[in-house]
Amino acid sequence: MPLTRAVAEGRIAKASFSTRHSNSEAPAMCRAYLRRRVVRVSIGIGLVGFALFAGRAGGAEWLSGIVWPEPPAVDPGPVGGPPSDAIVLFDGMDFSQWVGGERWLVEDGVATVRGGGVRTKESFGDIQLHIEWASPERVAGRGQGRGNSGVYLMGKYEVQILDSWENPTYFDGQAGAIYKQSPPMVNASRQPGEWQSYDILFQAPRFDEEGTLLKPAYITVLHNGVAIQNHFEIQGTTAWDAAPKYEPHAEKLPIHLQNHGNPVRFRNIWVRELKPIVGKRS
Repeated sequence: MPLTRAVAEGRIAKASFSTRHSNSEAPAMCRAYLRRRVVRVSIGIGLVGFALFAGRAGGAEWLSGIVWPEPPAVDPGPVGGPPSDAIVLFDGMDFSQWVGGERWLVEDGVATVRGGGVRTKESFGDIQLHIEWASPERVAGRGQGRGNSGVYLMGKYEVQILDSWENPTYFDGQAGAIYKQSPPMVNASRQPGEWQSYDILFQAPRFDEEGTLLKPAYITVLHNGVAIQNHFEIQGTTAWDAAPKYEPHAEKLPIHLQNHGNPVRFRNIWVRELKPIVGKRS
């Protein structure tokens, strides 16, 4: 019943009440009558809504029309990995996956920078990279001279490693920065000497056959489990003395760890190649 009709009937009821009840009783009884009418109207609207929802829920299921292959099962391994499908680049003993690795000091499960940078023997494109590092426990130097190294994806795009615990420097050069392009959203650094981790998701740039950039590189970085770069669009190479720019290169290139003259330590390094699931339209 329309609410206006209920109101109208309420007015009539109020008039009839007044003939049988005192003036003080009639308004209260009228209000009670109106409340009952409103409740009935509300229930009616609710039942109609439920019927519409039930009819829609009982209709045909929407299908994307894409037939997906089953995602492969991966054992995630212990906390910190490596997962079962990872390529282990350093397990605390074997540093042979790196060109120049014989120069570094490898002992007690740790590889320490010495005698130059290193690069992976294998090349990579789109990856998930896990790497643990520690700046020297004894603080020496300041700014860029304190616990400095870097992870160069494809040998060109650097995620800065630096002791950034109470160590002021330019913000796009502190730990977790995409060097000279993007400071970290927050400073998640631990104290000097403590182990830290980077978990990096990297999408390599794409070039056409003539070397024209089709798609820039993107990067997400978690520092000690804290998101500090969120799908940042890399603007090009990360140089100290030049503006970023893209130069055409292969789809896959080695990962480089920098020697900046500080005995930064590394452990538990592994990488996963990222391969999207591809479906077919039925």
